[in-house]
Amino acid sequence: MKKSLSYVVILLLAGIAVSFAGPDKAAVEAKEKAAWQAYKDKNEDAFKKVVDKDIKCVYADGISDMAKELSDMKKWDIKSVEFSDFNMFSDEKDVIVTTYTVKLDATADGKDMSGTYNAGSFAAISCFKWLAIFHSNVKQEMAAK
Repeated sequence: MKKSLSYVVILLLAGIAVSFAGPDKAAVEAKEKAAWQAYKDKNEDAFKKVVDKDIKCVYADGISDMAKELSDMKKWDIKSVEFSDFNMFSDEKDVIVTTYTVKLDATADGKDMSGTYNAGSFAAISCFKWLAIFHSNVKQEMAAK
């Protein structure tokens, strides 16, 4: 019994250590892509697994929270999502900042929203898993000639 308890404690501590070590760039990018995929698929349950319930978002047309994100999700028809220039950094063991561009082929409420967007998210560790707590994206504008 003592050995079993010792093994459980060791595994628990190892799990905690790994979770606080922070994920690598590929793992973080996979989480970000999972959020976009869930949104594209209109899968609220999958979205909630990678996004904190208290998420705040800033867009050109306003500020959003989880309720608005889920409501707006129904209005979007996203045909494709392509990531590029993905970067991440962290000065702390429990937070991550990402920046990237995302190319969308999409409509929202029937309006064409296709284009390339500059995007970024802020994620924090919660209950031993990474969750997005802030997100923003804005469509790139063509430089005036």
